[in-house]
Amino acid sequence: MTTIWKPDLKKLRELVAQEEAYAEAYAEAEAETEVEAEANDAVGANDAVGAKRKRARKEPCEHGVQPKWCKACNACPHGKWRQKCKECNACPHGKRRTKCEECKAAHKECNACPHGRNRSLCKECGGKGICEHGRIRRQCKECGGKAICEHGRQRYHCKECGGSQICEHGRQRRRCKECGGSAICEHSRVRYQCKDCKSARM
Repeated sequence: MTTIWKPDLKKLRELVAQEEAYAEAYAEAEAETEVEAEANDAVGANDAVGAKRKRARKEPCEHGVQPKWCKACNACPHGKWRQKCKECNACPHGKRRTKCEECKAAHKECNACPHGRNRSLCKECGGKGICEHGRIRRQCKECGGKAICEHGRQRYHCKECGGSQICEHGRQRRRCKECGGSAICEHSRVRYQCKDCKSARM
């Protein structure tokens, strides 16, 4: 039986109010950025290495939500998220394409370079994901990689930016005992520093 999804109007109105507040804050920030850019142009500071590109924020959809997060806009005929629907994304093996190990293996073989690496990230092959400094482009500070935040750190590890790998206790998620991080062993220590875990492996 197909489940018909109905939008929660109260939640949508709250999201619309939040988006309007974000849009106002964004417009103010853009105005400040433009003023700073004009000042930098006057002194030639825009030629600095690693200058960030400004990205345009998308307008909310007709349901008042950012398009990529709107279930109504992204719903498939089966009433599910289109990208997570097994019927819409079924592979030749009858599984969801993103979860099929056979399809992943075949895709990896097609994209593998002669050195056994992902072609776009191979230095010897001159992959497009490698910058002129010999680093992964998105993680290069000199190139202004999109994974580097304004504080010069990897975005998902930055506390000031609220990175996805920072938990509610202000620690790296994988090293947080309260969150049960993957780097914490059963003895409540950092896994690679735990003597009991090392002795058990020997």
